[in-house]
This record gives sequence, C-alpha cells and structure tokens, in this order.
Amino acid sequence: MKDMMYNSLHNRWLRLLAAIAGEGIIALAMNLFIVPLNLYSGGLMGLCQLIRTLLQAKLGLTFGNADIAGILYFISNLPILFLAYKTLGKAMTVKTIICTVSFSLFYSIIPIPQTPIVEDYLTACMLGGIIVGVASGIVLTCGGSGGGLDIVGLCLSKRGSRFTVGKFSLTFNFFLYAACLVLFVPEVAIYSVIYNFFTSMVLDRMHQQNVNVQAMIFTKEDEKVLGRFIIEKLGRSVTYWEGTGAYSGKGLHVLVVCLSKFEIEELLHAVYEMDPHAFTTVQERVRVYGNFVRKLE
Repeated sequence: MKDMMYNSLHNRWLRLLAAIAGEGIIALAMNLFIVPLNLYSGGLMGLCQLIRTLLQAKLGLTFGNADIAGILYFISNLPILFLAYKTLGKAMTVKTIICTVSFSLFYSIIPIPQTPIVEDYLTACMLGGIIVGVASGIVLTCGGSGGGLDIVGLCLSKRGSRFTVGKFSLTFNFFLYAACLVLFVPEVAIYSVIYNFFTSMVLDRMHQQNVNVQAMIFTKEDEKVLGRFIIEKLGRSVTYWEGTGAYSGKGLHVLVVCLSKFEIEELLHAVYEMDPHAFTTVQERVRVYGNFVRKLE
C-alpha cells in the first residue's frame, strides 16, 4: 500500500490530475461558502473579485449567473505567466498554465447559490478556509500552482529581491483589505481577513515544500551511488564522511543532506532500495541559511 501511494504521488500524470482536481475543489469551496456572503479572497483573485464588484456597482454591468472574476483572473495571469516562463522555466510555467485555466474555468461555471448555504459568517470562513487551504496544499504538493501573486513573489525572490513570497503576498493583501474596509462595511473586510487567515494556516500545514528537513544516512554500502542519486534526481547537494560504529568497531559512511519534507519520501525509498540495512535520522523544521534552493515542484 505504501509503495502504491509513493508511486502515485510521484507519477507525473497522476500528480497533474490531482492538481486539477484540487483547483476544482478550491473553486467549489469559494463559490459555495465565500462568494455568496460577498467576501473576498486574498491575492490576485481578491483583486479580481473587487474589480468585478466595482464594475457591477459603479457601472451597472451584469454578467448573468457567471462570475466575471474568474475570467479577469485568467487575463491578469497572462503577463505573470510570461514572467514565470522567463524566470522559472518551461516545466513550471506549463503546470501553472494548466492549473490557472482549470481554476478559472471551474470558478466561472460552478453556480453560486442565490442564498448562502452557511449564513453564519465565521462558520463559512472557517469551512471555506479549511477546504481551500487543504486543496491548495494538494495543488502545491503535486507541483502545480494556481498562478497569481505566489508566482510574482517567487520570481522576485529568484531575482534576488528582498521580497519573499510571503512578504509580497502579505503587503499586497494589506492594501487589498484596506480598500475593502474603505469601500464596504467593516464586516466584509474583517471576515475576509479571517477567511484568508484560515486558508493560510491550513495551507502552511499542507504545503510540505515549505518544511525543511535534515537527513543523516548511515550505510555500509557505496556512499557515492546514493550521493549521485541525491544530486541527479533530487537536485540537492550532499556531504559525507567516514564513521566508526562504537559497538561493532566497523567503518560506515555517513551522508548528510538538507531538503524539503516533500522530497524525503523519495530519499527514504531510494535508501531502502540501495541498502535495506541502512538507517536514517530525519530532523524536521531545521533553519537553513545561505545557498539553499526552495522549490515549488
């Protein structure tokens, strides 16, 4: 069962299908719990929702049962996707395009209830935030991305900017919700922030690429074979040295590598294949400074 789950998680096409399904769940949760209460998501999607509301309220434009925010979100992502291609490469851009198109389509075609399914604002924020956070974590864990500000922040980070993904998103959302506070009643801005908080909190727990771990591998087999796997397949560097078992007095090889929690399962699988008698210690949430590559896939 474990091997089947491992193979499914690391199968390129199954991961892509899971990412698309995750985008559908995100759109469903937003349209069922958040949009009927006239609340606003964070990031670029929240800005598109705000523009949609202003078009309806100030210009009197109507779009039937469709939510134009989904179309606006796709259009606004086009320059971002161009930036992503230049900075992040073809593979990440293709996945982002697929996920962005999927989310925009799902968001636009999933009907919005005329009356809220959950009328209590706090309950709706909690349910919507948890579901969106879990689904977003699935998308990111599968190597996908729904586009938006995460891609902008990642590109800025890659180019050496002091703005990390989190800082950029936090700054943008501050001005977004400040605008909501000015344009609407305070409850709209407050509950939108609460919804965004639940989403971010759950997403942080789900997104294993954000969790750094240190693995120490003790083996008597050829350490260079495992070292090549770590460098070539995981794209990580590795340090190894010679050790001596205190009980047996025999020599062994010790390998140390820092990587994301998402990558650790692949490493453990490879270690077992190469040396079933090896053992590995893993320390989670280590702080890494300096030249350490953070990945979305």
